[in-house]
Amino acid sequence: YPKDKVKYYMLDDSSDKEIASKLSRVCKKMGITYVHRDTRRGYKAGALNDMLKVSKEEYIAIFDADEYLTNENFLMDLLPYFQDEAVSYVQTEKRSAKGTFFSDSVDLFNAFFFKFIQTARALNNTAIFAGSCGIIRRSALDKIGGFPEYVIEDTFFSFESDESSFKSLYIPKVYALGRPISTFSALAKQQWRYNYGDTQFLGYFIKKFKKKRRVKNITMLSSVDYIAHGFGLNYLSLILIIFTFVSVLIVFSAFPLRYLTLSQFFNIKNITFDLQIFGIIAFTLSLFIPVVITKIYFKSVSKGMMIFILNFALAVVRTRAAIAAILNRDPKLQWQKSRTNNRNLAISLYNTRFEIMLSSLLFVLGYVSIFINSNISGGLWLMWYGALYAIATVLFYKYG
Repeated sequence: YPKDKVKYYMLDDSSDKEIASKLSRVCKKMGITYVHRDTRRGYKAGALNDMLKVSKEEYIAIFDADEYLTNENFLMDLLPYFQDEAVSYVQTEKRSAKGTFFSDSVDLFNAFFFKFIQTARALNNTAIFAGSCGIIRRSALDKIGGFPEYVIEDTFFSFESDESSFKSLYIPKVYALGRPISTFSALAKQQWRYNYGDTQFLGYFIKKFKKKRRVKNITMLSSVDYIAHGFGLNYLSLILIIFTFVSVLIVFSAFPLRYLTLSQFFNIKNITFDLQIFGIIAFTLSLFIPVVITKIYFKSVSKGMMIFILNFALAVVRTRAAIAAILNRDPKLQWQKSRTNNRNLAISLYNTRFEIMLSSLLFVLGYVSIFINSNISGGLWLMWYGALYAIATVLFYKYG
């Protein structure tokens, strides 16, 4: 793409004056416009809105600081789509560079969204803008009123774009790679931000729907898409935790596992047994779905197993994030950090204290089931759940 038609901006909200000074000098040397702010108002959206005040370009391509282009045809390939005046943005597939087994598993963990959800939404011209690796039409952004200043500005912007009758496009092709997420704490922070923001968005959407009875220019199918996106990982985590406590009720229900006739099976009196079967099926599906899909599409069973484990290890963090958003608490997740890069068991235990409390409760209940109620299978079932939640501590200790 002609270099004289491209203008670069670096957005920085660093509070470190030395870093800001160095970045300013580098940008000046390279002909990049440096946009610095002293506060972090509005999160990433606030920085982007500050950039809009000093820019005039009609098309804005956004990349995060840890991303780099791997395909120089990015602009040449995507800009022609804007010949359709109704298109407000074009989003491409986001992936991370290759790294360790853990970081590659996390990359596949996030790739599910782009491989399946984005492509499905694209059929309805309502693909979500994913925050980077995409191009936005400036005039459409101005009509919307800039980037909504929320934790996940991309989802809110996508919704406002849709409500303003704009179309969006998703191109399932990788043009840039991001830095691998190599630590469990970084993944947990990412998931916290996603779930906090999704919960905010769900509340925002519901308020709009209640006020107007129908969100302007949003079809019923799009409404379902946005509601599903709002629940997203929160729903998955909530289901896992609900099944955990349903399992506790089942184990202590004193209803023995036994053969039933078909009529007995559907008898309401046998509801506890039905819940046992339902719980087993749900757990099996939660295990095999990521494993099978990862094997089919990404040729890896081991990474599918890691994704299954991560869903349990992150369930409490996601749930806490949703609760924090509902209570309008600080959206930041703070971790205790080791002064060295060495593994620190005490810090790992502290940072996963909620997971440990849940895990300990399940182990105690499992012990009671085995040694007091003589229900060995039920006790082992609860201890298995306890072990899955305790994996959060193991991952934090191993990967940081």
